[in-house]
Amino acid sequence: MRKICVITGSRAEYGLMSRLMRFIQDDGDFQLQIIATNMHLAVEYGETYKEIEADGFVVDKKIPILSSSDSAHATVKSVGKGIIGFADAYEELQPDSIMVLGDRYEILAAVSAAMFYKIPIVHLHGGEITEGAYDDAIRHAITKMSHLHFTSTAEYRQRVIQMGERPDTVYHVGSLGCDNIRHIPLIEKEELETSLNFALDRNTIFVTFHPVTMETNTAESQFKELLSAIDQIKYLRIIFTMPNSDTDSRIIMNLIKEYVSQNAEKAVWFASLGMRRYLSVLQYIGAVVGNSSSGIIEVPSFHIPTLNIGDRQKGRITAASVVHGKPERADIEEKLTTIIQPGFTESLKNIQNPYEKPNTAKEIIRILKEKELKPNKKFYNLQGWSS
Repeated sequence: MRKICVITGSRAEYGLMSRLMRFIQDDGDFQLQIIATNMHLAVEYGETYKEIEADGFVVDKKIPILSSSDSAHATVKSVGKGIIGFADAYEELQPDSIMVLGDRYEILAAVSAAMFYKIPIVHLHGGEITEGAYDDAIRHAITKMSHLHFTSTAEYRQRVIQMGERPDTVYHVGSLGCDNIRHIPLIEKEELETSLNFALDRNTIFVTFHPVTMETNTAESQFKELLSAIDQIKYLRIIFTMPNSDTDSRIIMNLIKEYVSQNAEKAVWFASLGMRRYLSVLQYIGAVVGNSSSGIIEVPSFHIPTLNIGDRQKGRITAASVVHGKPERADIEEKLTTIIQPGFTESLKNIQNPYEKPNTAKEIIRILKEKELKPNKKFYNLQGWSS
């Protein structure tokens, strides 16, 4: 029985992987191990490791790495603490492989430690580009340390191969998030509104905004521009979720709390909704606003618009439902006013989501079963390359 250790550091990442984790746990060929770290263990981010346990999983190891600061200095120290913690965890758990998703700094710590332990690494969502965040470089670094790759589009598969990964180790399987939408039963409106203690309608927007980590000291000014634009559109109702634990994230968190306290009749915030509640909300609202990857990858499957603000997600493939805006009040107000109109949403009924592909999770399981993973790998040269 092969021990597959799934590593997760955030609510969003766990939500994407949770159904796949269930398949691994229920398969007789595998033993599921789980390591929770970073935001999962922090009170201010909702202690979301409890959601993992509430779903019936056992968290084998918890690795706390966050400090009380969100500075670059604190982030670097968190990576260092993570490497030490993962070394101890691997020593105890002895996994046959680890599975990671995406591009977060805690995942960089996890794969760095795994490399020295010669543990094969399975990487989800490689090959993507987000030019506004240091996550972009982290994602590509993880690719080069990984041994098996599952990408969300065919173009991203080609990019991973371009980086020197053998084609027979790189699979275009689609997005786990889109797969979840097809297979997870969503919550009906009345029950959902009771759960949220907040009414939902097509004038409701869902806002998630993260710091643009390749910029310096822009989190406060950009988020204030967004709040100012929202205030110009008086009929809007707003659901906020908190940003990731990036440099300057606490600035945004404090601004959200202040705004909601002053606008309690039309705004609410959550540290974490959980995957099922989050996807369920998307059925009943008018738009998603901010700069989250979910606004680009999962939201188009609900045929509602996304207003993607600024450069954090610059470079990602986007559906026709994604409108790009500058982090400036006037531009945000103009584009948000346009996309919230019923006619705009009606025009999205037949859009195609480039991240959708049938049976993503089951295809990953099938490939995991047939692949023998070894820690050594060879660089793959593109055809026609010569020294």
